[in-house]
Amino acid sequence: MAVPVTGVALYDRLRAAILSLDYVPGEKLTERGLEVDLDASRTPIRAALLRLEADGLVRREGRGWSVSPIDLTEIRALSEYREAVEAAAVRLAVERASDSDLLALGASLDTPSQATSEEEGIRSGSDFHAILAQLSGNPFMAESIRGVMTRLLRTRWLEVRTPASRAHANEEHRAIVAALQRRDADGAAALVIAHNRGTTERTLGFLSEERRRLRGRGFAIVESDPAVPRLDVV
Repeated sequence: MAVPVTGVALYDRLRAAILSLDYVPGEKLTERGLEVDLDASRTPIRAALLRLEADGLVRREGRGWSVSPIDLTEIRALSEYREAVEAAAVRLAVERASDSDLLALGASLDTPSQATSEEEGIRSGSDFHAILAQLSGNPFMAESIRGVMTRLLRTRWLEVRTPASRAHANEEHRAIVAALQRRDADGAAALVIAHNRGTTERTLGFLSEERRRLRGRGFAIVESDPAVPRLDVV
């Protein structure tokens, strides 16, 4: 029997299921079906769906709902936005972060890869970028990068899918931390930009190569019109 969930816990559970692809991009959702899945009443389910709609993770379809598709145009736009904000954030972090903060950031990368589950590895990579932006001392930069990483988390499950790829990302994170510890603003910014571009290229390459297979598994992958403004990116 499902464990009853309400309120914030229900939102967190649905959000985690979408981000980890338990509910695949494009999958139809109904409030009645979620009532059964989650053993919850209609009102908190609707409230959770409205919050997830604001997050950009679900959208209305007539009287029902669906998980938002993977949008290749959005991935590119998020990458451009992230590059600009994160490069500026690391420059501020060079000036403002304490030595102990930078040591703690480096220590967070020391968990052996074989002892880290796939889910933990993917989430820790996103957390790294959120903490990095936080070290800028600018709360708006930190909040925007957290939002970007949330929107990209589903595609990270596809791109950082092997221990080798997660180890590669960890090595690049270590190089960024080393530049910060040297107080090398130009070097840290260049490494962040290269890391971001490499990740985006690998993600888009994987989605291009696997598009037919993923669609066969029910994944909705779209390419929206870049001329149409999106006001809910983060």
